[in-house]
Amino acid sequence: MKIARWLAAFSLVAALILGGAVFWLDNAMNTQVTHNHHAEYITISKGKGASQILNTLTEQGIIQAPMATKLYLRYYDQGTLQAGDYQFPSPISPKEVIARLKDGRKRTKALVIPEGWTRFEIAKRLVAQFPVSPPVTEQEVLTMMEDVSLIKDIAPEAKNLEGYLYPTTYEIELGTHPKSIVRRMVEQFKSIWKPEWDELAQRLGRSRQEVITIASLIENESKIDTERALVSSVIYNRLRQRIPLGIDATNVYIAKLLGRWDGIIHKSDVEVDHPYNTRKITGLPPGPISSASRSAIEAALEPAKTDFLYYVLNVDKGDGSHHFYATAAGFAEGKRAYQRWLSQQR
Repeated sequence: MKIARWLAAFSLVAALILGGAVFWLDNAMNTQVTHNHHAEYITISKGKGASQILNTLTEQGIIQAPMATKLYLRYYDQGTLQAGDYQFPSPISPKEVIARLKDGRKRTKALVIPEGWTRFEIAKRLVAQFPVSPPVTEQEVLTMMEDVSLIKDIAPEAKNLEGYLYPTTYEIELGTHPKSIVRRMVEQFKSIWKPEWDELAQRLGRSRQEVITIASLIENESKIDTERALVSSVIYNRLRQRIPLGIDATNVYIAKLLGRWDGIIHKSDVEVDHPYNTRKITGLPPGPISSASRSAIEAALEPAKTDFLYYVLNVDKGDGSHHFYATAAGFAEGKRAYQRWLSQQR
């Protein structure tokens, strides 16, 4: 009987100790603590063991329960801690620290590519924001953008990647080579292209390259989503009647192609004999003139049904929207109002 009572008492004490240990460990691992390094990146180098990593974070004050954390890793969570660049918010618990360390995070930077940017602006931003060793020049990035093998499956007639570098915000690891970023932008374009868009393009009698070219023109002509289908209708109506599109953005693009764009459209830019000069040619230019958004692509695929052949900036609203006209007389009146407003601005 004494032995039985002793064993029962021992079991009770052991259970209490074990329960207390489990409670202590759980409490230690889930208690958030504050530290002063939340705005910094902590680099965990390759080859460091778990004990070394935890010692480093203990020294930084990010982990304040090192013994509990080591026990937790040994008996409960034996996942591998990864090298990488980490930010640890404050407050943070040891369990949250471990979860981050298992991700193998790298330091990233937001790459913003605005809608309507050409490959020239994109190349400049890649070189400025993502330097690599050895250094890469803008011209070298532009050469990378001539690798049409990346889009031969969707636009075999394309001469470069203009129009296929999708405009959005990317999270890019620091040190990523521009060539990899270019590839990612093309893959992003492919991911947003819907299979049903091919059917819409076929109904219009247009290739993907032609649709993206039209979308790039729309992108430059209007930033108002609700009127882009109207701009699209003007483009299609003019193409149908073989009227030159007369879109100034193509003359800007010519100046960029020739390396002489200074922010102003000169007489020489308008009068130049060039396949992109839509003041002189009938039909579409040879390819896109910028990166177009999903909204512009959709407008290119589904133009509104109108008789409009002209549009001019709506100076009364001042929001970037336009007046649309079916006749030259109506357009002439709208243009006079615009020119009066422009004269006042000067």
